[in-house]
Amino acid sequence: MNATSDLPPSAPDEARGVFGSERLSLAEEYAALLATDGVVRGLIGPREAPRLWERHLLNCAVLAEAIPNGVSVCDIGSGAGLPGLVLAIARPDLRITLVEPLLRRTTFLSEVVDQLGLGQVTVVRGRAEEVRDRHAFDVVTSRAVAPLDRLLRWSMPLVAPHGALVAMKGSSVEAEVEAARPVLRSLGCSEPEVLTLGAESLVHSTHALRVAWADPAKVGLPASRSRRSARRRPR
Repeated sequence: MNATSDLPPSAPDEARGVFGSERLSLAEEYAALLATDGVVRGLIGPREAPRLWERHLLNCAVLAEAIPNGVSVCDIGSGAGLPGLVLAIARPDLRITLVEPLLRRTTFLSEVVDQLGLGQVTVVRGRAEEVRDRHAFDVVTSRAVAPLDRLLRWSMPLVAPHGALVAMKGSSVEAEVEAARPVLRSLGCSEPEVLTLGAESLVHSTHALRVAWADPAKVGLPASRSRRSARRRPR
């Protein structure tokens, strides 16, 4: 990979607590790759390089607080690897699939995976709706991919019966939930849970949204069969 002189600032004190001493060097190497090749390839804006830790790496890493141990994760619209690659660095126990449609981005992701030795990560070029492993992932993550109504349609078909969507969201998350209520009902989702992550470890906490299935037993059933089952259910 090519390099420039615009390296990110050194890791802040919070990074050791978030990534752990044994994984911090990998996080620093990834930050350097984002600030150099990531900028050159147009994956990260030049103005983002000096604030990679605060705005990107740390707030993505605390998403791990909402993910159980040893599960499978699908990160849709991975872009430069946020949050998917950050989670892979912070949590080597996770099996992570990065889904991204653009070739220049998947090329970068694959190079980073190889360079950092992240053997538990698979890179898939495509869109979420093209992923063949339907209802196969314990957790489906994303960051700044789409408004919640569209994100639900892309993400929930990949969520396992007892899994959940765990998406990074901004301060308008409550308004997004209200706007997406028709989609939540039509897909059979449970009531969304707004999460505040990193409150004890970061200066600025991260907002995320967790959405599970209302009835895991119906996941993957054709809609007509699901409706027939509901009509036969004793009252």
